[in-house]
Amino acid sequence: MASSTGNEKSVNPVLRISQLDALELNKALEQLVWSQFTSCFHGFKPGILAHFEPEVKALLWLLMWRFTVYSKNATVGQAILNIQYKNDLSQTEKYQPLSKQQKLWYLILTVGGRWLEERCYDLFSNRQQESFCRIKHCINFGAGLLKLCGLLNFLIFLQKGTFATLTERILGIRSVFSKPQGARQIGFEYMNRELLWHGFAEFLIYLLPLINVQKLKLKISSWALPIAGLSNSENTLAAHCKECALCGEWPTMPHTIGCSHVFCYYCIKSNYLLDMYFTCPKCGSEVQSVQPLKCRIEMAELHT
Repeated sequence: MASSTGNEKSVNPVLRISQLDALELNKALEQLVWSQFTSCFHGFKPGILAHFEPEVKALLWLLMWRFTVYSKNATVGQAILNIQYKNDLSQTEKYQPLSKQQKLWYLILTVGGRWLEERCYDLFSNRQQESFCRIKHCINFGAGLLKLCGLLNFLIFLQKGTFATLTERILGIRSVFSKPQGARQIGFEYMNRELLWHGFAEFLIYLLPLINVQKLKLKISSWALPIAGLSNSENTLAAHCKECALCGEWPTMPHTIGCSHVFCYYCIKSNYLLDMYFTCPKCGSEVQSVQPLKCRIEMAELHT
């Protein structure tokens, strides 16, 4: 890594992923600032900012530009990742800060461009006159052309690794490291172990929702607590099953699913609606039909 002395320090190219990460951090910061700003107006009349939203956003982005690009030659996302802008129009490989003209044009193309796009949409969205329609079509054509140029610029960026945005290419400003990068302190064994663990964790996150945990628990409980020797007649149900097979309490509105066990109506109905392949937790029988128990179970039997 080259050493630096004032403005005569050498520059180092920035990885493509670092430049894209800086752009994503800038977008996240803008959303965070806007959400925090709008939360200050929750107690006011709804829609108070609707008519002036483009101007308010432009003012906020202007303040951010003043304390980032204008004063430090770097956006917030770039500052976090140890990146800053370099004047690429200079004929030297040494670091040269952005000129005032580049900073002002950066403000116009970013903040002013977004404000113009939002305000023009509001102005011409409800206009039906022929002249307004022509202007709207011209603006839409220009916006589409800019997006196409942005796509071409992004493809060139993926190939060469410089000028992540169209604004940077037009103004001739390039992302470079503001300080020399230190050597890697993490061993490859640790990195491989982390990659394997994260891959296994993602596999579990994908697999777990596909497993019917409730049915598995009921199946295990049926193996651990087998019940045999009960008759299938309803009289046997009344004599032996004085508790719900699910909640263990005295069955409320007792129902049966075709096996020799009794369930509360709400217990069996909720479980059957949750899992159409529900089986009895006692014997593992599948649900044939949820029917009320015709033979009456007296509450007096609970105390005998």
